[in-house]
Amino acid sequence: MALHPREVGYRAGLAAFAATIAYDLVQMLQIANVIRPPLDEILIYSTSLCIVVPFVLEMLALHHVTRPEDQFWTHAAVIFAAIYAVFVSANYVVQLATVIPAKANGAALPIHVLEQTPHSMYWDYDAVGYIAMGFATLFAAQAMPQTGFGRRVKWTLYANTFVTPLIAIVYFYPRFSTTLLFLGFPWAITAPLFMIAVATYVRRSSFSA
Repeated sequence: MALHPREVGYRAGLAAFAATIAYDLVQMLQIANVIRPPLDEILIYSTSLCIVVPFVLEMLALHHVTRPEDQFWTHAAVIFAAIYAVFVSANYVVQLATVIPAKANGAALPIHVLEQTPHSMYWDYDAVGYIAMGFATLFAAQAMPQTGFGRRVKWTLYANTFVTPLIAIVYFYPRFSTTLLFLGFPWAITAPLFMIAVATYVRRSSFSA
């Protein structure tokens, strides 16, 4: 028997939450120089890639448990979740399957254009992806109820949206530094927070399209 969208969305949200927490931990270990190349890159891109499918399924489930009069907003959220998925998946797969193995084999120069370094093409792919995630949470927030648990979920979504300009600054500021990276640290809190909140809201929902 197929799982109901509520249960799929809940489980996907838990998976997205767990993958995001794992990414946060790896990022902190990398900054602290506890893990070094290539292990740090492998773990960062792998945990990031693990967020993608669960996040999209969570947004899709949210759309299916939202009342018709509010589904324009959740439909927009699904579209931006898909944009996020396309850009970041393209980046992470290239880094894991092409760039890291090439560097390990001493062939980094021919594929340098594919490497995610500040202001490179795939750096911009990553930026577009997480900005799209910010738009997804902005639109999803419009469909949340104004009272009860739904209101609290709305504000977790808004919190992630409000962090998005900081993410854009980290990616597009002309001179990147580790200090600048800390400007985007609130995302490490807002992202898993809205993911677990939406997962819980989906499971509690009494409506199904």
